[in-house]
Amino acid sequence: MHRRRFILTAAAAVAAADASRSLARQPVAAPAAPAPGSKRTLRKAVMIGMVGEGNSLLERFQILRDCGFEGVEMDSPSPVKHDEILSAQEKTGLKVHGLVDSVHWKFHLNNPDAAVRAEGFKALETALRDGKTFGSTSILLVPGVVNKDQPYDAAYRLTQEEIRRAIPLAEACGVKIAVENVWNNFLLSPLEAARYVDDFQSPWIGFHFDIGNVINYGFPAQWIRILGPRILKLHIKDFSRKKRDDEGLWKGFSVELGDGDAQWADVMKALDEVGYSTAPGRNWATAEVGGGDRKRLQQISEQMDRLFAM
Repeated sequence: MHRRRFILTAAAAVAAADASRSLARQPVAAPAAPAPGSKRTLRKAVMIGMVGEGNSLLERFQILRDCGFEGVEMDSPSPVKHDEILSAQEKTGLKVHGLVDSVHWKFHLNNPDAAVRAEGFKALETALRDGKTFGSTSILLVPGVVNKDQPYDAAYRLTQEEIRRAIPLAEACGVKIAVENVWNNFLLSPLEAARYVDDFQSPWIGFHFDIGNVINYGFPAQWIRILGPRILKLHIKDFSRKKRDDEGLWKGFSVELGDGDAQWADVMKALDEVGYSTAPGRNWATAEVGGGDRKRLQQISEQMDRLFAM
């Protein structure tokens, strides 16, 4: 029994050491601790699908600019013509700072069918090239989906294989791949999410952290502190556990920013601690909530201002 206890204890120590080494392998240099009272430099953006007013992309960009936003996230691949996007950017100063892989829910990079994975990889390549065209800095990617036919361990292996193939193109385009936390039954803890990014040992892979998406099973501030410099972008939304329990899972998102369980003061403190919210380069924070007309977008802009001032 003593020998068995020794073996188990030694194995646990080795596992803990491996986890510590994984967390120590940062994809980029950790930022210096912000000085007390450092000014927050976050740049506000929205998802383009939130804009419910305007007859053209240019008009929608103008509305966002007038409501105090500096950027927007759009889809790729997309039927929207490149010239239209470039022209709207030039005329408004609004930045398409990031693109969302528009087919990652359809062509999973961990699908057992190699032909499906190939379609997913092709779409990722298109998004990276579009990102270079628009001057975007990241591609939001849902790497895979875990279900009864697509097991967890295979998802980890296959998605990393496909993403690793895309790193040379990401570097050539100057566009990073940002893996997002979503309800796909994958990367369910911040420790695993950090390890997943670190496994690539590449500055071209990071994390697109969605604050609202983790509230159902975690705490955003904890994720932020663990992910640290791996965070490339933020999605801003809230979630109410009470609404989830009383009205159903998805109803948890039907709250205004600041009225859910994100604990925004703690979130902002964590973002300050890791340097994301005070970076001289001005990192992006993109709302992903129910949108609407100009009045609604102005409301969201003001809500974000209040959160960022906490």
